[in-house]
Amino acid sequence: MRALSFLVWRRKAPDNLQVVDQTIPVRDGQIAVRMYTPDLQGPFPTIVYFHGGGFVLGSLETVDGACRDLCSSSGHGVISVDYRLAPEAPFPAAPNDCLDALNWVHHNAQSLAVDASRLYVAGDSAGGNLAAVTALQMRDSNPELIRGQILLYPVTHHYSYNTPSYSENAKGQGLTRNMMVWFWDLYYGGSAALADGQWTHPLSTPLAVDNLADLPPALVLTAELDPLRDEGVEYAERLSSCGVPVQHTLYACAQHGFIGTMGPTETHRRGIKEIVRWLDSQQTGAAI
Repeated sequence: MRALSFLVWRRKAPDNLQVVDQTIPVRDGQIAVRMYTPDLQGPFPTIVYFHGGGFVLGSLETVDGACRDLCSSSGHGVISVDYRLAPEAPFPAAPNDCLDALNWVHHNAQSLAVDASRLYVAGDSAGGNLAAVTALQMRDSNPELIRGQILLYPVTHHYSYNTPSYSENAKGQGLTRNMMVWFWDLYYGGSAALADGQWTHPLSTPLAVDNLADLPPALVLTAELDPLRDEGVEYAERLSSCGVPVQHTLYACAQHGFIGTMGPTETHRRGIKEIVRWLDSQQTGAAI
């Protein structure tokens, strides 16, 4: 049993989308995905979405409301990925699953009514980490596959990086420093991919990657009252300095989880609208 639980908000699918659950193959077995499809003529530009939860918690249910809002508001398909969680499946199981899921979507694009030329990766918190890591992996294997990356208050470094926001928001509103320590320790625990005392790895800490050039355009949203604020801001700045087109917004007075799990608040609605505007700009090439 998990020591913590997440608020789940879910509502009936709007009339303009369909929701289907499916099991897909990955290199170590099978995982579930939930596919949200607009009631429009496909093929659709599609967002492959990775939920948050510190690599330990979260599921298709915890981001169901956000994925429904994103699909119905944007006219994009959304495929939410139920990657394996630590400690039962420690690092690098999650990034492996996410990469395999993206490749599965690409390989099955025609039957899924997916426009393979307009694929995006997205995620909140730990899911933002996995979206960033997936974009990095695809840059080195199939750089044209991902059209853009949407990183919502992402984890980009290990807690030992200890940015000022880790201290300022240690007690947290929605997320605490102690929770992040617990998450990281479980995520890394038992991982054969890490040497003793190693806290950074290209598949877990994208902020520690030396070269962030040639990545797809990024939308990065961060929250002021969040331990992860500074590492998200720094990742956006690093991407921009490496020539990646970046739009970053720091949401004042917002706390961690304001889009993925906090429910349909005004800040959530603002965030969804910004994502939709950014997606529209990627289709037209216009600046926001």
